[in-house]
Amino acid sequence: MAVFKVLLVDDDPMVLITLAKVLERNEFVVTTAANVPEALKYISSGQYDVLLSDLHMPGAGDGLTVVSAMRHANPKAVTMLLSAFPEMDAAAHAILLQADEILVKPMGVTALVDAIKQRLASGPSHLRVVESVATILERSTDSTIQDWFERVELDESLMAVPLSREVRCVHLISVFRDLVNRLRSFKPLGSKEPMSVSASGHGSTRRKQGYTAAMMVEESRVLQVSIFNTLQNNLASIDFSVLLIGVMTIADEVDSQLSQAMKSYIAESVDDALPA
Repeated sequence: MAVFKVLLVDDDPMVLITLAKVLERNEFVVTTAANVPEALKYISSGQYDVLLSDLHMPGAGDGLTVVSAMRHANPKAVTMLLSAFPEMDAAAHAILLQADEILVKPMGVTALVDAIKQRLASGPSHLRVVESVATILERSTDSTIQDWFERVELDESLMAVPLSREVRCVHLISVFRDLVNRLRSFKPLGSKEPMSVSASGHGSTRRKQGYTAAMMVEESRVLQVSIFNTLQNNLASIDFSVLLIGVMTIADEVDSQLSQAMKSYIAESVDDALPA
C-alpha cells in the first residue's frame, strides 16, 4: 500500500494536533506547520503528496500563498484548502484556480479522509502553468493595448482630439516595456525610478496634440483598468503569491509615468505662453 505524505498547515494548535492524529491513524505520514513561513520552509526542503491548509491565517500570507508555493515546488501534489466561509462564491472561484478543492469547516473525520483519498485517486484537477505578473503583461501587451484603445474610443472627452489608432497608442509600447522591467527588478515600493524619456516625450506630445491635463489623467486611469482587466482574465495562470506586490508595483509605475508626462506637459504649456 502506498504511503502518502501530507503537509498540514493551520494556525490553531488544537486543529493541528487533532487532524494530524486522525490522518496518521489512516496511514498518512504527516508534517505539521503552524504558520505560512514554516509551511514555506517545509515545501522548499521536502516532497509531499498532499497539501491540506487552512485558508485564513494571521500574519504574512495565507493558504493561497502556501498553495502557490506548492504549485511551484511540486506541481503534482494535491492541494486542498479548509475554509469556514463557503458562501463567498466569487472568491471561491478564484481560489479554485489555485487549489484543487475547498473543504468546508467544520468537517467530519470520515468525510475529510475520504475527500483526501478521492482526490489522490483522481490526481490534481489540473497541472497549472504558473506565470509571474510581468510575464503575463509581456505576452499580453498587444491585447491589453487593444483593450485600452477600445475603452478610449467610448470616452467622448478623450475622442474630442481626433487621432489615428497608431498615434494614440504609440507611447504604450514603451510604457509596457518599462512596466515589465520594473516588475522584474523587484525593487522595493517607493524606490526612486530613473526618468523615462518616453514618458516625458509623451507629455509634451499630448500637449501639442491638444490634450487637457484632465484628459492625460483619464487616459492613465483607463490604462490601469485595462491592465487589471488583463490580470483578471489570466487568473488561471497567475502566481497568487506575488499578485499583491505586482498590482501595487503596476499602480506605482503607471502613476510615476503619468507624473513624468505631466511635468513635460506643463513645461510645454509654459513655452506656449511665452511671447514669440
